[in-house]
Amino acid sequence: MRTDQPKVIHLKDYQAPDYLIDETHLTFELHEDHTLVHAQLVMRRNPDRSSGDLPPLVLDGQQLELLSVALDDSALQAGDYQLDADHLTLQPKAERFVIDSTVRIHPETNTALEGLYKSGKMFCTQCEAEGFRKITYYLDRPDVMSRFTTTVSADKQAYPILLSNGNPLASGEEEDGRHWATWEDPFKKPAYLFALVAGDLWCVEDSFTTLSGREVALRIYVEPENIDKCQHAMDSLKRSMRWDEEVYGREYDLDIFMIVAVNDFNMGAMENKGLNIFNSSAVLAKAETATDAAHQRVEAIVAHEYFHNWSGNRVTCRDWFQLSLKEGFTVLRDSQFSADMNSPTVKRIEDVAYLRTHQFAEDAGPMAHSVRPESFIEISNFYTLTVYEKGAEVVRMIQTLIGAENFRKGTDLYFERHDGQAVTVDDFVKAMEEVSGVDLTQFKRWYSQAGTPRLQVSEAFDEGAGRYSLTFRQSCPPTPGQSEKLPFVIPVALGLLGADGADLPLRLEGEAQGAAGTRVLAITEAEQTFTFVDLPKKPLPSLLRGFSAPLKLDFPYSRDQLMFLMQHDADGFNRWEAGQQLSVQVLSELIGQQQRGETLAMDDRLIHALRTLLEDDSLDQAMVAEMLSLPSEAYLTEISEVADVDAIHQAREHARRAIAQALFEPLWQRYQTNREISRRTPYVAQAEHFARRALQNIALSYLMFSERDAVVQACLEQFEHCDNMTERLNALAVLVNSPFEAERGKALEAFAEHFKDDPLVMDQWFSVQAGSPLPGGLERVQALMGHPAFTLKNPNKVRALIGAFANQNLVNFHRADGAGYRFLAEQIITLNALNPQIASRLLAPLTRWRKYDGGRQALMKGELERILASGELSSDVYEVVSKSLA
Repeated sequence: MRTDQPKVIHLKDYQAPDYLIDETHLTFELHEDHTLVHAQLVMRRNPDRSSGDLPPLVLDGQQLELLSVALDDSALQAGDYQLDADHLTLQPKAERFVIDSTVRIHPETNTALEGLYKSGKMFCTQCEAEGFRKITYYLDRPDVMSRFTTTVSADKQAYPILLSNGNPLASGEEEDGRHWATWEDPFKKPAYLFALVAGDLWCVEDSFTTLSGREVALRIYVEPENIDKCQHAMDSLKRSMRWDEEVYGREYDLDIFMIVAVNDFNMGAMENKGLNIFNSSAVLAKAETATDAAHQRVEAIVAHEYFHNWSGNRVTCRDWFQLSLKEGFTVLRDSQFSADMNSPTVKRIEDVAYLRTHQFAEDAGPMAHSVRPESFIEISNFYTLTVYEKGAEVVRMIQTLIGAENFRKGTDLYFERHDGQAVTVDDFVKAMEEVSGVDLTQFKRWYSQAGTPRLQVSEAFDEGAGRYSLTFRQSCPPTPGQSEKLPFVIPVALGLLGADGADLPLRLEGEAQGAAGTRVLAITEAEQTFTFVDLPKKPLPSLLRGFSAPLKLDFPYSRDQLMFLMQHDADGFNRWEAGQQLSVQVLSELIGQQQRGETLAMDDRLIHALRTLLEDDSLDQAMVAEMLSLPSEAYLTEISEVADVDAIHQAREHARRAIAQALFEPLWQRYQTNREISRRTPYVAQAEHFARRALQNIALSYLMFSERDAVVQACLEQFEHCDNMTERLNALAVLVNSPFEAERGKALEAFAEHFKDDPLVMDQWFSVQAGSPLPGGLERVQALMGHPAFTLKNPNKVRALIGAFANQNLVNFHRADGAGYRFLAEQIITLNALNPQIASRLLAPLTRWRKYDGGRQALMKGELERILASGELSSDVYEVVSKSLA
């Protein structure tokens, strides 16, 4: 903790390390009240640095009690080195040398969950980004890669399982009931990929045969009560291993691959080499306790962390400014995998909806930064949607511009050229340029310029000449530290629709011939016009198909044109997008009516369009469910100049009620048909079943607006007599958000009683209540903080209750009296001392204070100022608060 202003670290100041670590030998003596860490580092001077006198060796270390240190077997005394809160500095006497040290640390009191800590009765680690320095003195930076050998010693009865990276080397018994195990990782890795786990764990085992015929042992370790929740993760792992071989040519390289589920974890999961440590919420799943969304999340995260074995581990990032090199690329890979396993169109819709609602808001806020940031105070604050999701979109655009075949050749070259190295974004882009012959110099502005571009498109048609022109004008708003932006390279995938809804041939002026379907235009200038020829009638453009670039698109579609695109566009994503744009226009009209105090009257074209969807049995049910989902209040807030949360909520609820009343019969028919199938079909975690339940559940949420007894009884029947959490939790949520107080109370009580011993299910119980927009939301959340299943020390609990309230329950969080803001600030101040990373991430809703009216702005800003003045702030919280107030 600190009260002084933390140091800002700049990309431009990067320098290669003076020293390298060839071998790292670690021995851990785990005890209940302390841990001893013995480290032997075999080091040498970096030959790429300048020659001359040997510079001092500065090792990173925090919260360590140094017991001894030796240089080349010679014990050093206090006068032989310098020690401060963050570093151990000593002077080597030769180009090659060995450092031996012993430190004492206290995992049992480590609530920040960085370095080595205890989760329940289990020892585990989290070293990314800079947690290893809380384990031992080291060069804790990603460009120092070493081969690790790790020995773990612990009480055998309490900790029968001892794990670390790589392959098992040896094990044995000690005196006093202790035992030990040694692991060796043959591949060089930076310290952030180190992992250790010790606990009383059960294991689900399987195996995988690689394309070259090697047998790989697969193990998922969990606490005994969770042993029946691992099969979905194991199946997901095997699917992802096969997919990575077939799609990217990447084969696994160790003899064993392990996953461990941990209850207390700041992130979703961590890709430590050969020993992935997962938040239990990202690995445990079975029908009775995990929703369809949770099953899909487990599959995606298992794949993401496995894919990191190559895109992150075998080839890692040179410095933390290059974080998107591994994360953006790997998010793209897991997104492609999920699309192949499920519905590609629905997956794209989900990804884009999340990006536009949350990452675009980040781009518009005080923490806006480029995909490759120029500076930071605390690196943990830059594990952001910009680095991950926008970073994935940037890599996707490269694939769009150079083509899928060249992209695969580029990734092959990248992995081959840089295997075992720590590299930069420029190295990745260079591989793509070399295989494709495409100059991506201007394209790299996507990595250096922050903010969400806006693309305005206008049209002109000369019927006599059959010429149709589209003019594109790109701009990007100023962001902190970047007042002016240069033009991006923007790939725009588009089609032109004729009067019958079919795609027309696309021939640009000057081309010999055209072809029907989608083509990609590269917009490289601030203003650029493309003219299509041989078009006897004016077409309707389908722009940005598949969301080919992460930007805000402006085109003056009429509501009738949007309805036409909803029904005819060959691109599934753009059919959904047309529905979203139509909904935004209709909802914006209702918001204006609400603000002016007028009677709300909704354009029935939206209802007509949704009726057509419901009555078309040929459509993918998952797609229909997505198109029935109105833009969220969070998205409507994001696209507002000044967000009126009350008017947005009232307008959206009015629209939902109007849809429910007008479409009751087709919604009821769809619900009953799908529910009947669910009743007689055992749960299966597959795309077709996900789709059926998705449509069934959104239909139920609409139907409850009717307040008809038949619907209430159907909801209760689904809650009480289903075999899966997807249907049970949705029925509970519908009841919780309904006016039926008695039924709501009984359902909440029954749910909690049945699942009181399952922490992950209780998290869902907290979130359903935290997200309810009914009056009294803050008081419900405050009461739930006293529930026996809640604790501020567990990140999942904090996210489930406090995070869900502040991020999802906008009408209650943004109460005009500021009580929601005061509540969140109080929790952040408390968490700042317990777990700075979680405290920092909870700040996001307050950082967007400029989005709201003057009264709310003053209240939100006041709470940020209160946090800043609250005492010793972690660098995590200080950075976000200070930038938000700047």
